[in-house]
Amino acid sequence: MKNWISLNMTPGIGPRAAISLLERFGSADGVFHATRRELESLRLRAETVESILKREFHDPAEAELDRVRELGGDILLLDDGSYPFLLREIPDPPILIYVRGDWRACFEAPSIAVIGSRRCSTYGENAAGMLARDLAEHEVGVVSGLARGIDTAAHRGAIQGKGRTIGVLGTGIDRIYPKENAKLAEAIVDSGGALVTQFPLETPPLGENFPYRNRIISGLSYGVLLVEATDRSGSLITARLASEQNREVLAVPGNITSRNSIGTNYLIKSGAKLVQQWQDIVCELPVEISSRILPPKLDDSIPQLPKQPGLAPAGLNEVERTVWSYLRPDETLHFDDLLAKSRMKFGELNSILVALDLKDLIRVLPGNHYARKV
Repeated sequence: MKNWISLNMTPGIGPRAAISLLERFGSADGVFHATRRELESLRLRAETVESILKREFHDPAEAELDRVRELGGDILLLDDGSYPFLLREIPDPPILIYVRGDWRACFEAPSIAVIGSRRCSTYGENAAGMLARDLAEHEVGVVSGLARGIDTAAHRGAIQGKGRTIGVLGTGIDRIYPKENAKLAEAIVDSGGALVTQFPLETPPLGENFPYRNRIISGLSYGVLLVEATDRSGSLITARLASEQNREVLAVPGNITSRNSIGTNYLIKSGAKLVQQWQDIVCELPVEISSRILPPKLDDSIPQLPKQPGLAPAGLNEVERTVWSYLRPDETLHFDDLLAKSRMKFGELNSILVALDLKDLIRVLPGNHYARKV
């Protein structure tokens, strides 16, 4: 274990170089018993060769393992039977991953990655949350990157669906980025999910780490669902990686006038599966999995439409039902507009909105805006 951790911590050794070294010398232990001439023949950087020869990271590796265990985490090695089999299949799997939470159950369950824009619209946030919740309710795990926007909505949706979700970090497992998602990270673990990273402890949120970790998000999943993305979104990188890893690529269609829809609509035009409901996703899973989840197929001549979100939830009084009916899941409404529509007094409307929020039926958004949850 110590040699694997040390190799992973050595500067200049990425996944591809590490795998080349393991193939050349047979094991992590073999790498650290190699001669200078053997190492230099692989065209490694001079400082990398010196670090390996001096076993520079052996003592830090031992301390690293102790610290991970103190945090309640584990380290899984590429040649370990516990290493996720889907991730092992990608061209450049990390030689080890740091994990925290119920990772065994998470890796055993079929999972779909749900990703998208950090600056998402209310429509995108609702779509990601709804689809993640529905997948979780049908025992399909949700993988995402714990970023703001769509990632956050996906993780929360999975937790609401009483399912498992995996957060893939671009930092060490002891650091959460963005900081405001620290509570969400704990909720993921507490709800039976897991946190995963390839980066050593204390790795800060460097910009280059996040595109690099995207291959793990797609690598842990049977498919990648994109919910809102601009034409320059990092999520498109994950979609490309998914295609290269022979994973399914799926996308939620968006408003053609919205910049956030450029990436998703382009993917659909290029052959990605258009998704409107959770069944669209599950039917793309391997048949031995989808057949356990989906009901028997009905007559193809009868279209199966998603559940209509227009009926008010049970348990609302007449005034609450009226205010709820003014809101939409795909657009926001300002408090002043609600005040004008309802013709209620300020304090009365405010009390109703608080009640609806406590019942988890609406979203309270910046600038005194409100939207209905799906």
